[in-house]
Order: sequence, then C-alpha cells, then structure tokens
Amino acid sequence: MKLFEPLKINSMTLPNRVVVPAMVTRLSGEDGFVNGDITDRYVRFAKGGAGLIVLEAMAVHGSKSGPLLRISGDEFTPGLRELRQKMKDAGPGCVAPQIIHFLKISRSGWRQKVDDLSIDDIRAIVDAYAAAAVRCIDAGYDGVELHMAHAYTLSSFLSRMNKRRDDYGGSLDRRLRVPVEVVTAVRKAVGDFPVGVRFDGEECIKGGYTGDESKLIAWRLVQAGVDYVSISAGGKFEDAQPREGEPLYPYTGYSGDRCMPGKTYPPAANLYIAAGIRLFLREQGSSAPVIATGKINTPELAEKILNDGHADLIGMARPILCDPDWPRKVQAGHFDRVIRCCYANVCKAKDERFQTVSCFLWPKGEIQAPQSDDSVAPQWPEEGAGLKADGSKGRIDLKWNAAKDNEGVYGYDVWRALGEGDFERVDAVPAPVTGYHDTTAVAGFEYRYYVQGYDYAGNRTPASGILQARIS
Repeated sequence: MKLFEPLKINSMTLPNRVVVPAMVTRLSGEDGFVNGDITDRYVRFAKGGAGLIVLEAMAVHGSKSGPLLRISGDEFTPGLRELRQKMKDAGPGCVAPQIIHFLKISRSGWRQKVDDLSIDDIRAIVDAYAAAAVRCIDAGYDGVELHMAHAYTLSSFLSRMNKRRDDYGGSLDRRLRVPVEVVTAVRKAVGDFPVGVRFDGEECIKGGYTGDESKLIAWRLVQAGVDYVSISAGGKFEDAQPREGEPLYPYTGYSGDRCMPGKTYPPAANLYIAAGIRLFLREQGSSAPVIATGKINTPELAEKILNDGHADLIGMARPILCDPDWPRKVQAGHFDRVIRCCYANVCKAKDERFQTVSCFLWPKGEIQAPQSDDSVAPQWPEEGAGLKADGSKGRIDLKWNAAKDNEGVYGYDVWRALGEGDFERVDAVPAPVTGYHDTTAVAGFEYRYYVQGYDYAGNRTPASGILQARIS
C-alpha cells in the first residue's frame, strides 16, 4: 500500500504516510510543562506506528492561556526532550511540535485583534517563533510545524477579516507579510531542519478566503521555505457562538464544524481543498508534500486519495484518538480490529467546554485509549444477539443482548443496508449500551441491520443475525 511507503521531507524520513495532526488534549497544567498524562497520550500514539506525530500546539510566548503546553523559554526544553525520547523508544514515527502564537481574549467577549498590534509587537512574534523552533532542535525533535490555522495570530493576519491599513493588511500580499516573515526567520534560525505549516484552506465564514487565495498562500509559504503544508479549514471567531460567562471559542459555529466535520458530513469532506492546493503547487513546479485532513477514516479511502494524487500524506486526528493502533493494525492487514471513530464529536464538545479531551467510545472516566493484545474474540450469549427493531416512533430503534468477553466488551458497531444494497457501518455505541436509534431512516424504505460487539483489542463477535425493518 502506498499509505505505508516511506516519504522523505528534508532531513526526516517518515516510515509511512499516516499523520497524527496536532490535537488539543487539555491534559497539560497551567504551567505549560510536560506531565505524565501528556506523556502517556503521546507515547500511546507513538506505539501505534503513525509516520508523523504532530504534538499539540504549544505557545511561543508567555501569555496566560489555561492548560496549554509551552515552548516559550529554555525551562520547557528538558521536559520536551524527555517526551521525545520516550516516544522514540515506543515507535518508529517522526515527531514535530506545533508552535503557536495567540491573541488575548476575555470572558466579557473582548478579544485582541491583529490591528491592535504595534510594529514592535509583530517583531516580537516573529522572534518568538524563531526562538521556539530552535528549542525544537535542542529537544531532539525531527521537525517543527508552524500554526497558521483557525482563529490564532498568524491565521488572523492571513484572513480576509484582517482590517489593518498598513503593510500588514488589506491585499493578500500584505496579509501574507507576517506569516512570510515568520517562515523566513525560522528558516534562518534552524537551517535545514524540517519546517512545516498548517493553515486554513478555506476560512468557512462569510467574506472569508477560499481556495482561490489559499493555493496562493501555500505557494508563497513554500517559496519562503516551508517543507510541507498541512491543510485545515474553519475554526474562526467570526461565527463563534457566545456563551455567557465564557470566552468566545472559535469551534462552536459552522466554521468549527468544517474544521472537524462530524457524522452528518460525507467522508473526506474537506479533501477538495487540499487537492486543489496540491494541484496548484505541482503546476508551479513545487513538490512540497500536502497533508489532507477531515474525516478520512478507512484504508481504502486513504489509499485512493494518495493514488489519485490528491495528497501526499493522510492526516487522521479523531480516528487515531479513538484507536491509536490504527496504523499498526492496518499495516498488518487487520482493519477489522480497528476501533472505528463514529464522529459523534464528543471530543470536540469536551474541548469547547474546556474539559479533558477523551473519546466517546472509551470506557467512561478514562483519559487514555485502552490497550490490549488479547486475541480471544467476544461472543454473543447462548440465546444469541437477539437483535430487535421498532419502527413506530418515526425512526428505527434497535435493541440487542449484551455480548460477553474474557477481558470486557468495549462497544458495538451498527451496520445498515438500504434494501438489497451493500452494508455500511453507520455508527457505534460504547458498552454497556445495547441499543441504537436510527434517526436517518425514512418511511417507504426497507432497511437491513446487523450489529457486532468488540473488545479492547478490537476483536469482533460474529455478526448478529440480519434483521429487516421499516418505519411503520
């Protein structure tokens, strides 16, 4: 599979094309130092075998920000160095910290904007990025990723919402000035050290930029010296939903949905953005790798994207949060043992509520994904799965018997077919839940269903008997 072919980016060689993009965890303390919970999360990712793991965004400056890792001073380097060593001991993948600058925001709703920054402020931001990138080298990392996406400082300079009237706002070329200055300063400071960038391919807000500008942004950043581009979308303040007593959070509106497309969006919902950028880069003669993200969740889909030339690397955040062993299992030919993300976006909701980020499918109260090498599959009880359906409430309600396992049943996958069509996995529920409400079924169609239970290692029960149902 091309997904598991190595890829060289500057001085680092990724063992495969699977990328874990930076994800908020809220596991860090207020002090910004690496702690045990952070270490456990990323060592678990490393064990799973992804080719590139991007550490969650860490601040290049000292502003108060709650539970966020920091790289704003040399005092943070020892903890980051120890984390890298433990990840190296756990797995073969490369690791790059994502470094970020953000503006101030208050619970009253006030937020600092880029047009509030003085020229000296801007110069300090550029210098802070360069210093932080050097610390990534000192801590033993393989590369560094510059955060220019979503609602944060560099993205706000790129945005069409940038209202500055000097050389740092207005036209696209002027909006690019600070991001280009950051890339230039970082490249000068780190030499041939691999430097990537993550930015929005579309802002997904009224009046925001789209692919027509983002392909030019990508080209200009590559010209300035970045080695790869990672494409996100949305996550802006402009459509954030106000909540009394809380600061605005940029992932609560439509643009936040586009950043992390949930179950109502189609697979690879944002792929067209990355594909357009990659095509434009190739037309300009650039071979810079492009990372596509946004609900890419099966090996078949990932492989098709790579073979079709729509991306060079596949970013999987929520699927690997759900099952960090996704790369290892798939490479061994055992996608059938992967615990598959259901895109309920409970992880996103926890982040919005400033809670520790965990997966909806994990056992209740756990802050890390379960680990098991068990090979004994769970089984249905003697009376079988007993799958039943009720279509009397304008939906189809499924119920089944609890499965049994020597270690413990983790959850259940729900499969559905329309008429005589192919079965598709439509959702999952965590144990001990033994029921599901199919609210997307409509009257006039015959549906077929079956369920499978799975354990902590991803071993599955036999499929339950197939049940036909319709809304009455």
